[in-house]
Amino acid sequence: MVIYAPSRNRCQAIASELPPPTRRHTPDRMITQDDIKQLAHLARIKIDPDSIGEVTAGIDNILAMVDTMQSVDTRAVAPMANPHDAHQRLRPDTVTETDQRELFQSQAPLTEAGLYLVPKVID
Repeated sequence: MVIYAPSRNRCQAIASELPPPTRRHTPDRMITQDDIKQLAHLARIKIDPDSIGEVTAGIDNILAMVDTMQSVDTRAVAPMANPHDAHQRLRPDTVTETDQRELFQSQAPLTEAGLYLVPKVID
């Protein structure tokens, strides 16, 4: 598997070549305080009326960042599992504990053929 992770300097160089971000949520499509109130209602979140403006501005900034990220041309970037040149160390797949089923089942009220028997809950 090939992992492509450009260096920080290369990322900054690519970013400097990009056009300035265009906001897809133009003033006529900006998130309004009424939108935030409606979303809060639907999500069952209580937002203090004094902080609605701050929440609206924060959401607007997040949407602007998403617009910026969506404007990046990523056709030349190879998909990668993670941005670091790292490999996951795996432990050997070996049994490390002894079978204690008999011990555990000896403490259970009812067992049969190695299975736990429980009362019927749903008719």
